[in-house]
Amino acid sequence: MESLTQLSQLLDQSFAGISLGRILLAGTVFFLALLLRQLLAQLLARTLFATVRRTAAEVDDILLDQLKRPTSFLVIIGGLWLALSLLALPTEPINLSAKADVIIRVLFIINIGWFLVNFVGLLDAWLGHLTKKTASTLDDHLLPFIRKGLRTFVVLMMSLMLAQTLGYPISGMLASLGIGGLAVALAAKDSLENIFGSLMIILDRPFQIGDWVKAGDIEGTVEEIGFRSTRIRTFAKTLITIPNSTLTNLAINNFSRMPKRRIKMTVGVSYATTPSQMRKAVENIRQLLREHPAIDQEFFLVNFTDFGDSSLNILIYCFTRTTVWGDYLDARQDVCLKIMDLLEAMDLEIAFPSRTVYLEDLRSSANDPNLQESAK
Repeated sequence: MESLTQLSQLLDQSFAGISLGRILLAGTVFFLALLLRQLLAQLLARTLFATVRRTAAEVDDILLDQLKRPTSFLVIIGGLWLALSLLALPTEPINLSAKADVIIRVLFIINIGWFLVNFVGLLDAWLGHLTKKTASTLDDHLLPFIRKGLRTFVVLMMSLMLAQTLGYPISGMLASLGIGGLAVALAAKDSLENIFGSLMIILDRPFQIGDWVKAGDIEGTVEEIGFRSTRIRTFAKTLITIPNSTLTNLAINNFSRMPKRRIKMTVGVSYATTPSQMRKAVENIRQLLREHPAIDQEFFLVNFTDFGDSSLNILIYCFTRTTVWGDYLDARQDVCLKIMDLLEAMDLEIAFPSRTVYLEDLRSSANDPNLQESAK
């Protein structure tokens, strides 16, 4: 009984206004928090982490790796908060309780910032997995910028929250940031426009490296898609660099996206051609296109359309199966030559611009009494 009394007296002894019993209780609680953190880590390692690592996806592995340390630190913060609450820190002559609350809030803000920074890493890994599936390199260049920008934003917001928690006024800081941001935005106006232009190219995907495009008066093959500009190699082998902000405001004609290439021509035969010959010529050309292996059979037209100034015109409208420029030219050439052979076999002449002049015998006209009378 006497020993219990002595123990009670010992626990009632105070240090800096805090009883020894409360100190021991707070220490025990904090120790249990550390123990809980260790047990939680082992439990996750044996169950959740083991299960996730057996899956084929990598995103869940990265998620757990990024959340492991901030979660453990959160358990420590919770144990520290509970221990400090049990201590019942004095408020006089120094408000230790308020200072302890500030410490807990600072640690909690740091933990949240740590979690968000790791979440940016997870987002970066997920976006990197998506960009590997694309042929464009623009998103590969843009990804580090997004990662650094998000992390900078998280650190900046965390710093402002820490400053406010520690009692520093942030209104002046925000005002200076606003003025500084406006100055930077005005100075970097063109760069920002190019950045947004890059984003539009990523989202719309009007072309990719290797595509044959025409943008305004510029025509050529896309050689490089950069973060600020796009480079196009013209057919004259010159290299043109176009800012992405300018490129997004141009109508882009992507010839590489054609499923097939068009042949449109007009063949003129001479006016000596009879109607029956014209009907037969049109039908023979149609049959030629039906049997040609390079011509797409989904749609084509062959029709006698016009009485020209010096020819009877036949419109030929069809598509080649290939979209490769060289193969297309070979197919077009073969179609033209076979049409020439066909018309030659029918004894039809391909017309060329000509003019017929009719001459009248003026001597016989001079002896005509009717013309003489009209001349009077």
